Amino acid sequence: MEKINKLCEIINNAKRAVFFGGAGVSTESGIPDFRGQDGIYKMEYDYPPEEILSHDFFENHPEEFWRFYFNKMVYTEAKPNKAHLKIAEMEKAGKLAAVITQNIDGLHQAAGSKTVYELHGSIHRNHCTKCGKFFDLDYIHSCRDKLVALCDRCGGMIKPDVVLYGESLSTETLTESVKSIANADVMIVGGTSLNVYPAAGLLNYFNGDNLVLINKSSTPYDSKANLIINDRIGEVLGQVVIE
Repeated sequence: MEKINKLCEIINNAKRAVFFGGAGVSTESGIPDFRGQDGIYKMEYDYPPEEILSHDFFENHPEEFWRFYFNKMVYTEAKPNKAHLKIAEMEKAGKLAAVITQNIDGLHQAAGSKTVYELHGSIHRNHCTKCGKFFDLDYIHSCRDKLVALCDRCGGMIKPDVVLYGESLSTETLTESVKSIANADVMIVGGTSLNVYPAAGLLNYFNGDNLVLINKSSTPYDSKANLIINDRIGEVLGQVVIE
């Protein structure tokens, strides 16, 4: 309880906090972690998931890509959990300046967060590779029984706005994320092992007063943290009282 009290104190004294989150933020909403013990990367497929989720594979094997994507990447029933809701509450209270997430599920926005930088894109944004028409997740979900998601205007193949292996992260998103972190007085990192780069390297831009790490296991940045809580992010943030 002492650590929770310390966390509450840090959050309530914050003026420009930033939350940086990974897959562990969404596992409590029923979305599996890629690299966890039971994660997607531990499962068996005809091709390794890292290969399926690459730009070249998307272009050369679209049917296999979409089969995997529909089955393992789209969770339309997932709802925000206690972590998402508390983070949105922090922003509304004027404590939090931005959310930087490695997740693509859109649950931070569903919880009410307004300033969200999605490093790896979002399943909610999709565009035709031929004519550029935009499609939301409902349309993509309606294509589940088809071999691939095709544009209803020109017949071109649709691509999710998800950063695949072999693709670069959005320069604009990275720039805004770095700016938010550099200006933050508090940085709360949750649900990530901080082993995925370049995302994890963003922590090096933080020069504020308090770095808080909330994760079930240790991270490479533990020695730099002011507060470490090894537990589920939803359970931890669910105990925080915003004053």
